[in-house]
Amino acid sequence: MSLPVPNVQELARACHGTDGEIPDRYVRPEVAADEAIGGRDINSAIPVIDLAKLLDPQSSQEECAKLGSACQHWGFFQLINHGVPGEVISDTRRDVTEFFRLPLEAKEEYSQLADGLQGYGHSFVFSEEQKLDWGDLLYLQLRPNESRDMRFWPEQPTSFRSASRHKNTIFQVSSIMVMLPGDIWTCSFWLHQSEIQNTSTCVFVRNSIERFSSETAKVARCLLKFLAIDMGVDPESLLEKFRGEPQSMRANYYPPCRQAGKVLGLSPHCDATGLTLVLQVNNVQGLQIRKEGQWLAVDALDGALVVNVGDILEVLSNGRYRSIEHRAVVNPEKERISAAVFHMACRNAMVGPLPELVKDDGKAVYTSMVFEDFMKRFFSMKRNGRGGVEGLMI
Repeated sequence: MSLPVPNVQELARACHGTDGEIPDRYVRPEVAADEAIGGRDINSAIPVIDLAKLLDPQSSQEECAKLGSACQHWGFFQLINHGVPGEVISDTRRDVTEFFRLPLEAKEEYSQLADGLQGYGHSFVFSEEQKLDWGDLLYLQLRPNESRDMRFWPEQPTSFRSASRHKNTIFQVSSIMVMLPGDIWTCSFWLHQSEIQNTSTCVFVRNSIERFSSETAKVARCLLKFLAIDMGVDPESLLEKFRGEPQSMRANYYPPCRQAGKVLGLSPHCDATGLTLVLQVNNVQGLQIRKEGQWLAVDALDGALVVNVGDILEVLSNGRYRSIEHRAVVNPEKERISAAVFHMACRNAMVGPLPELVKDDGKAVYTSMVFEDFMKRFFSMKRNGRGGVEGLMI
């Protein structure tokens, strides 16, 4: 999937960001030419959506209209009062930060394989001449459970995952999340028969990423329901496209660079997702979105989730909502860390305009294809702004 490249965190330490020491493959002349507008300007600030107001019958209609407008005109919004417990947010922040602060040798135990995406490293490096991003990542499949490869789930910090039995034998656990009365979540589990012989007691401690996955999946489900209402379609017809709630996470680490104006933490791109939810792990800003040809800096609110429309939702909405090009810049003095959770369509879903949007003299703007083919097409293409989704237009 991606060619091996040097670890940027170690490279940053070695070169100290001095002008002549940045390898040419990281130098991006276009960064200085595309200076962004500050995100604190009221005219350039992305919309803020309040999930509590969406759920309140007295304010739901008005807030739902704001949500639809944000997805239609911006493709991005910040979500407050999202219901993800503060403890889950703080634990996720702590564990992601601690992972990237491990020694390189410890992190490399979870390095990506040559033919895979999961693990520690980089992504979308297809040639030796390609310009590189100033950042490292940890990519994990979260849902459904059978898509997880626990080889890439770090054992440090220990709260990332913890599954053990007596005599300290580690085994793989498959979990089922069950909703109980009172909205209390619990977990049941099973093991392969060969692994539980002579075992009377097993302990499965839900870790920070597991809890973050569960909570953000609920948020995404809720947002999709209200977006269906905004589009005037049956919520179940949209939710069915995301049956099983496939989900992955990309934790990003962008080291500081004294010549920050010459590098990019993450190249301009659109997400091949339904929805992407981003948690700012530390208080260093760097996300920028492209609107009307201008890069706008996103000033992420503390504790908020930054949400963006992906290519899949743009196609399903028949272009009503927009998947917007975005990028990440780096800070000259401070590291920046973020965690993006990607909510995908299910494997056999047909990705195309929802029939309800085109049945009454409507015209499909995009071609339709099975999700697997959609993703094969995405990974076979060079990342080039909105080229991926625009290439699906009829």
